[in-house]
Amino acid sequence: MKTIVFFNNKGGVGKTSLVYHLAWMFNELGVRVVAADLDPQANLTSMFLDEDRLEAIWPDNNHPNTILGTIEPILKGIGDIADPHIEAISDADNVGLIVGDLGLSNFEDKLSDAWPRCHDGDEAAFRIVSSFYRILLKGCEIKNAELALIDVGPNLGAINRAAIISADYVVIPLAPDLYSLQGLKNLGPTLRRWRSEWTDRLKKKPQDLPMPLASMDPVGYVLLQHSIRLDRPTKAYDRWAARIPKVFRESVLAETAGQNVSITNDPYMLSMIKHYRSLMPMAMEARKPIFKLLPADGAIGSHLDAVKNCEKDFLALTQQIAQKCYIPLP
Repeated sequence: MKTIVFFNNKGGVGKTSLVYHLAWMFNELGVRVVAADLDPQANLTSMFLDEDRLEAIWPDNNHPNTILGTIEPILKGIGDIADPHIEAISDADNVGLIVGDLGLSNFEDKLSDAWPRCHDGDEAAFRIVSSFYRILLKGCEIKNAELALIDVGPNLGAINRAAIISADYVVIPLAPDLYSLQGLKNLGPTLRRWRSEWTDRLKKKPQDLPMPLASMDPVGYVLLQHSIRLDRPTKAYDRWAARIPKVFRESVLAETAGQNVSITNDPYMLSMIKHYRSLMPMAMEARKPIFKLLPADGAIGSHLDAVKNCEKDFLALTQQIAQKCYIPLP
């Protein structure tokens, strides 16, 4: 199993849409995928499932088919994780969804309390902190999937820490603005600290319990291209984008940036993805990714050209991620 988390502690950079479209594109390429919604806002889930299914899967007091139901025995202190429910996705046979839940936020305190107790070799604490990893492992086994794509919220809390230490690779979505650069400066040192702290704790781990190795290898970033706006000239975006390679190396990789590294020749820049703003509402209504929109869905004229461009963009990005993360494509 390969696990990739998509993370930036700055919100609004298209992270969830990126995971959604990549899951569909891996599906198109024949790679079996588990998409895991580990964001308490559950936005990825709402992209995959319509309101009727959401209403059925999120009844008032009992959520056995969500991530919350899977960790409920741990939350209640009555056992270990339950087997995860893997939601089938219509027209995407190779994709299974670990359904998100707004109640996942209740797990934050439990994870925060368990983290320091791992230092003492506390098995119960290790079970709590490794719960996401073991859910992903079991989910991929159920789906017979070789890849898990993980969506998390835009923060540096205990839920994200537990999710991110479960990842082999980290992809960072960015926008060309000051806030994304500041997010990188916070994110990089935090990732390195979490890796170091978890590696130290693994010395005390139970021998018979599967544990994430906290590889957390930052393979690169995806730059979300802003739409041109009258009040924000394109030059302003270009100015921020030009600074990204240097900040990525210094903050995330703890390296010194080369003098000639730019967005256009940076090997860590995985892709530039357009907003496709006008097509997203159409895609949400059709319950499909932008690149699968048809004229019957309203994609006509210039919209149809944008659909084709979107397909090219995500195919190239998926192939790039597969290469960087050693995922064989059929």
